[in-house]
Amino acid sequence: MAKPTKHYGQWRIRWTDEAGQRRSEVHEDHKQAAHALRQHEVEVEERRRGLRPPATVPKTFADAAAYWETHRAPMKRSCKDDLSILKQLRPVFDKLSLGTSPEWLPVIDRYVATHTGRLNPKTIANHLTLLGSILRLAVELEWMPKMPRIRKPRVRLISRDFGYLRTDDELRRFLCAAEAESESAAALYTTAVYTGLRAGELAGLHWADVDLESRLITVQRSFEGPTKADDVRYVPILDPLLPLLRSWRLRHPGRLVFTNRDGGMLAPSGRIFQEVFHRALIAAGFTRTDRQGKLRAAIRFHDLRHTFASHWVKSGGDLFKLQKILGHKTVQMTMRYAHLQPTAFAEDLGRLGPARSAQAVVPLVRRTG
Repeated sequence: MAKPTKHYGQWRIRWTDEAGQRRSEVHEDHKQAAHALRQHEVEVEERRRGLRPPATVPKTFADAAAYWETHRAPMKRSCKDDLSILKQLRPVFDKLSLGTSPEWLPVIDRYVATHTGRLNPKTIANHLTLLGSILRLAVELEWMPKMPRIRKPRVRLISRDFGYLRTDDELRRFLCAAEAESESAAALYTTAVYTGLRAGELAGLHWADVDLESRLITVQRSFEGPTKADDVRYVPILDPLLPLLRSWRLRHPGRLVFTNRDGGMLAPSGRIFQEVFHRALIAAGFTRTDRQGKLRAAIRFHDLRHTFASHWVKSGGDLFKLQKILGHKTVQMTMRYAHLQPTAFAEDLGRLGPARSAQAVVPLVRRTG
């Protein structure tokens, strides 16, 4: 007679259903597991005798993943990235049942342990986020009674040191190199540096979104789709950018502010975001050497967004305004730049009183005897 067996601090039961398929479940304690095992054995016998209707086959993670790929993935901007992550999740989780208390926690823990050290914590957290989204979908479909608690690795955001153009002189060198490449490159890169817009937001920018009188840019679309946060935000046109946009509008009329050679929308893999950008950086002297000894550009196009944020903070700009300009959902994302603020604590230095001697602050212990 089958009995419950210990399994990672819980109790596993195994039985064979009326179709001859081996089945298993995991329960919290021995008594609960033994009761469930007897119940399953009785149900199997009753189904064999025709006293109970056939059992429905429980759904697996593979079923939920397939449903998600068909109905949810196409609606996401991150569809390609998510499908790439799913390719790594499916070999591990596909066969797990969504029915009653399968071995989810041990498998999730092993998945995290396997990838720790090979992937950075943020990437592992992204994998677990997608896993959680698919399991929540299974709960919505009533294929799963409740989803397991998924513990994501902690990701440090504030102390990360982004690559960016650090000084006004570096900005000048880069933009001069961009102007040597082409007028359109200079216009695009200058706008990126002084607005913090993402590549897709620049590609999707219409002249109707640029109000030169009110000096506001309405950011509401990306590469033929919504923005990353799927909302609308407003970005000020700063003094250094205003004359450039006025001049560029006269020389480049039409619907889109920035276009490819055919007048269409720039693509994510467009040369202006890749080869042209890298040439300008190398010409300006912003280079690094890769593992093969080849000379490469020192930063990515997205780092122009970090350049804008860093210069905003270093010049004393308000962090909460920066959050709105960048479109961050939480201020924690924006706080990554707080350490650059030169006067962040200047007005607080005397908050607890005037300067005192060390003895006045911490009385020295007098020796006795």
